[in-house]
Amino acid sequence: MGKTKQTGGYAALPVKKNTTISLSALWNAYLCASNELMKSIPTYHFYKTKYGEELLVDVVILDNIRKYIKKHPVHTLSYFDVTFITKGNGCFSIDEKPYALHPEDVVFSKPGEIRSWSKTDMLQGYALIFEEEFLLSFFNDSSFIQNLSYFNRERLSAKINITPIQARIYSLLQNIRTEITNEQSKDKHILRALLYEMLALLNREYEKSHVPLEEKFENRHIDNFITLVDTYFKVHHTIKFYAGELCITPNYLNEIVQKSIGTSSKGYIQHKIIQESKRLLSYTNLSVSEIARDLNFENLSYFIRLFRKLTRFTPLQYRHNAKR
Repeated sequence: MGKTKQTGGYAALPVKKNTTISLSALWNAYLCASNELMKSIPTYHFYKTKYGEELLVDVVILDNIRKYIKKHPVHTLSYFDVTFITKGNGCFSIDEKPYALHPEDVVFSKPGEIRSWSKTDMLQGYALIFEEEFLLSFFNDSSFIQNLSYFNRERLSAKINITPIQARIYSLLQNIRTEITNEQSKDKHILRALLYEMLALLNREYEKSHVPLEEKFENRHIDNFITLVDTYFKVHHTIKFYAGELCITPNYLNEIVQKSIGTSSKGYIQHKIIQESKRLLSYTNLSVSEIARDLNFENLSYFIRLFRKLTRFTPLQYRHNAKR
C-alpha cells in the first residue's frame, strides 16, 4: 500500500433550477459535510514504483499490510481491490454494510468506498489490487470494469465464495505473483491477460451466486429512478418528485419499485437518507441538527423520529455505538 493521504470532496451534485431552497446554501452545506467526512478518513494510494518502473497491478499478502490496517482500520482506497481470504474468520464492512469473512471468501471494493476492518481479527490471504488505467490502456472495452457485476454501482453484495473454483483462481493468482516478481520479465501484456481472466472468472462465479442485475432492474424506469435518487435524495424526499421526473404516476412508480427492488419507493429514498446519515454520524463531528439540515429536513424532531424508526437508535445513540 502507498502512503496515507487526507483527501476531500465528492463529485458535484446536480440540482434543478426550480428547487425552492437556496442553491448556494445547499451547495455550501453539502460541501461542508462531504469535506468533513472525507478529511477524517485516510486514503491509501497505489505504490506505482514499488518494483522500479511503474506497474499498476500488484498482489499483496495481508500479513504484510496488517500494520496499515491496524493503524487505520477505517480507510478508503484510490484503486480497485479484490481480497482473497485463505485462513481465519473475521468482520469487514464496505460503506457501512458488514460482511462476515471466512476461508475461500472474496471481497471486492472500488475506489472511494469506506472500508472498515476489525483490528482484532487475524485474517490471512491476498489482495489483488490494480488501477483502472492498467486495463484501459490496452483493451478496447472501456466499460469492462463497470460491467463487472461485483463492481457495479447497484451490486447486490461485495462478497462471494469461490470454493467451487478455488484451485483455478489460486493458480491464476500465483501466476500473477510470479510474473510480477520476475525481474527479467514483468511482461505487462501477460499481466493484463491474467488479470482480465481473473476478473472474468470471478464475474461468472458472482453471477451464479447472485441474481443478475439486468433481471433485478428489468424496467427502464427502475434504473432511472435509482439514478435520480442517487442524485437528489439530499434535496427531494417525496415520491411525487421522482414520479414527475419519470413522467409516471406515484402509484405506478411504487408498484414497479416494490416488484423490482422489494421495497416501496418511499422506503428506498429513506434508505439512502439513513445510509448517508450513518456515514456522517460515524465519520464526522457534525451535530445532529447540522446533519438534518444538510439532508434538507426542516424539522429536527421528524429527522430523529425517522432515524429511530429505521435503525432502532437515536442519532446520538448510533454515533456513540459507532465510535466506541
